[in-house]
Amino acid sequence: MTMTREIKKAVLPVAGLGTRFLPATKAVPKEMLTVVDKPVVQYVVEEAMDAGIEHFVFVTGRNKGVIEDHFDIQTELEATLRERGKTVELKSLEDMLPKAGATSFTRQQAPHGLGHAVWCARDIVGNEPFALLLPDMVMRAETGCMSGMVELYGKVGGNIVAVGECDPDLAHKYGIVGRGEELDGGFRITQMVEKPAQGTAPSNYFINGRYILQPEIFDILALQERGAGNEIQVTDAMLKLAEDQPFSAYRFGGETYDCGSKDGFILANVAYALARPDIKPLVAEGLKKLIAGA
Repeated sequence: MTMTREIKKAVLPVAGLGTRFLPATKAVPKEMLTVVDKPVVQYVVEEAMDAGIEHFVFVTGRNKGVIEDHFDIQTELEATLRERGKTVELKSLEDMLPKAGATSFTRQQAPHGLGHAVWCARDIVGNEPFALLLPDMVMRAETGCMSGMVELYGKVGGNIVAVGECDPDLAHKYGIVGRGEELDGGFRITQMVEKPAQGTAPSNYFINGRYILQPEIFDILALQERGAGNEIQVTDAMLKLAEDQPFSAYRFGGETYDCGSKDGFILANVAYALARPDIKPLVAEGLKKLIAGA
C-alpha cells in the first residue's frame, strides 16, 4: 500500500519568476536570496533532510542553473578553504550537500501553476508518496515542520497538510481547512476552501506550504482543468483526491515566514539573526537604535 510507505522523496517547485521581489529577482532566483548567510532554498532542503528525505526533485525554469550549482561541489573553492585552514567554513559546505545522485532537476518550461509544476516531477517520483515543500516558505521551530508531518504520517498514513492558525478575520486571505476528528499532533481534514468569503471560513487553520501526498495525485493533475489565476492548482487536485483518500492536518506551532514577500523576507532575516549568538548582540543593538529613531 503506497499510503503507508516511507517518505523518501521531496518535490521543490523553484520555477517561479519572483515577480513580488523585483528588481532583486531579475537576474537572481528568488530561492537564492539569503536569509542571514544561507539561501532561502537551503533552509527548506535542510528541513527536509532532517525529516529523513533522501532524494530532492527540483522543478526549475530558465535562468535557475545557480540552484543546481549551489547543491554541487565547487572544487576550487573547497581547495582554497583547505589551503587556508578554513575548517569551519569547509564543514558548513559539506554538511549542506545531499548525497551524490540524490538531487534531480526537471524543467517546468512554462508557468502553468503549482499543480503543473508538481505534475512535472511525476516520472522522477514514480509510484510512491512524496513530500512537497514550497521554497518561499521558511519554517522555524524546535522540531522541523516536515519532521512533525512525517511522524504524523507514520501514525495515520494517507495525505498530510501542514497548517497554522491565523486571525479569523483574515481567513479569507488563505486556503483554509475544515477541522474534524482530533489526532495526536493534528486533526482530520473535513474540507478545503481556497480564500473563502469573509465570515464563511470553516476554521482559522490555513495551509502553509508543506504537504505529504500520495502518487495518485499525478493522475488527477494530468487531467486537471485550470482554476484560479487560469493556472493548474494543486488545491483543486487535492480536493479531488480527498474524495477517495483521507487528508489530515499537522498543526505546526512554529513561525512561518513567506520569503517571497518583502516583509516576510525581512522578518525572517531579523528572526534568524537574533537566533545567532555570534551576531545577535550587534543586530539587537542596531535594531533598537533604528526603532528609536523611526
